Amino acid sequence: MSLKDKTIFITGASRGIGLAIAERCARDGANIVIAAKSDTEQAKLEGTIHSAAEAVEAAGGKALAVRCDIRDEAQVEAAVAAAADRFGGIDAVINNASAIFPRGTSDVPMKRYDLMHQVNGRGTFMVTQKCLPWLEKAENPHIIALSPPLDMRPMWFGPHVAYTSAKYQMSLCILGWGEEFKGRIAANAIWPRTAVATAAISNILANDEAMKSCRKPEILAETAYRVLNKPAASFTGNFLIDDSFLYDEGERDFEQYSYVPGIELLPDFFVPDDVPAPPGVKIMDVSLGH
Repeated sequence: MSLKDKTIFITGASRGIGLAIAERCARDGANIVIAAKSDTEQAKLEGTIHSAAEAVEAAGGKALAVRCDIRDEAQVEAAVAAAADRFGGIDAVINNASAIFPRGTSDVPMKRYDLMHQVNGRGTFMVTQKCLPWLEKAENPHIIALSPPLDMRPMWFGPHVAYTSAKYQMSLCILGWGEEFKGRIAANAIWPRTAVATAAISNILANDEAMKSCRKPEILAETAYRVLNKPAASFTGNFLIDDSFLYDEGERDFEQYSYVPGIELLPDFFVPDDVPAPPGVKIMDVSLGH
């Protein structure tokens, strides 16, 4: 398995899960396009496209930092053109950028509703659409979205219908692309079994003790890396839970992804009951969705 000289276009890669995926792919010598909004340091958020580019190159890859708001069609087109011009094409797109505001209907300002739907569903569709001409020319092209299985039980909609419907738009894209591009371009979704320690989750939990019960972004980075190395013609249309997929791939050491070894982990939204945790993985009997 190797992604050497492959060009990976990653949205929201200035920090968190997107950056972890970028660094993992860079270890193979991949070309990483860091498409994100953060080009200057912010007081409450660490990381910019420039610091991410430095991290990618330190890991062994080549980086292109492009300031890009994926709600803006002209900016997305410019970012894709810059990527293709710099590296000669695009082999994979990782739709990582996402907006989250899991509140009840009366507590969601319309600007938050619009942000989630513009970034999550529309942004994922548009970025992939603009990358498509290059993916069609690639040897083993992949589309990945950081989005959940389409579990339509009311328990996932009742507490935060605006967020759920926005996030499921990403998954509906994967469902459709898995069929539309079958045999040519892989389209898969990856999702964490547990909460992952990122700035977005920190704002939701607002609790240092709860953050200790999260996993590191590296578990999703390893998941994405292994998906990207699968044959695009046959491995497609999957909705993968990170640790179950990695277990099937032969991984047995899941403690490496925990901040506190042995601690019970906080479950994430949208994890189906019929995908059990690997042996030895301890999950709290609670849900972020309630």
